[in-house]
Amino acid sequence: MDMSEKRILIVEDEPSIAEVVSLYMKRAGYQVQIAVDGRQAMTIFERQTPDLVILDLMLPEVDGLALTRWLRDCSDVPIIMVTARREEIDRITGLEMGADDYVVKPFSPQELVSRVRAVIRRLGREQSEAESDRSLSFDGLTIDPRTRVVTVKESEVELTAKEFDVLYLLARHPKQVFTRDQLLERVWGGAEYIDAGTVTVHMRRLREKIEAEPSKPQRLLTVWGVGYKFEP
Repeated sequence: MDMSEKRILIVEDEPSIAEVVSLYMKRAGYQVQIAVDGRQAMTIFERQTPDLVILDLMLPEVDGLALTRWLRDCSDVPIIMVTARREEIDRITGLEMGADDYVVKPFSPQELVSRVRAVIRRLGREQSEAESDRSLSFDGLTIDPRTRVVTVKESEVELTAKEFDVLYLLARHPKQVFTRDQLLERVWGGAEYIDAGTVTVHMRRLREKIEAEPSKPQRLLTVWGVGYKFEP
């Protein structure tokens, strides 16, 4: 998701703080909504789930800890708590309930932006790792990481574990060129003790198994002087 589409809910009862935080978040490219208390935050949240919540622990009506508990009961949205120095116990409780990070008043708005970016980046990595388990389908070729089955024109092809890993890595990043060292690092766990010729051998075997004409590959292409890429 593009950063500009990320929606942030600021739950803060002090208008001056809410205004400054909102300004900095908008400058950083985020969409912003403000709730002045816990009940309003719940209403906004139920209407449209934000991508991240910045939450002051000291709130009227429903306090920050109760709101954190409610948010965790209904979603795994990232939460960054804003606390005063004297609220250390509450801060620890909030983290134990599942808040992702905290800032202590008085805080630098730019530091808060950095914290938000870090949490959203981490979330993006986790999502992409989860998505990395998806099955990949191309014209006449299917790669399923859950069963580790590869089919070419609906016929199952037997690959070794490392052949599958090389193919899946390349296919997951179509058109991206990987050097031999990068492939050794990502698939074998390091390039120090393994001969780079290992990659060449695996590519040759893969082409024999999935290409219609291994000597004229259409999928697994050599980028001369650099490495290999997958053509979708």
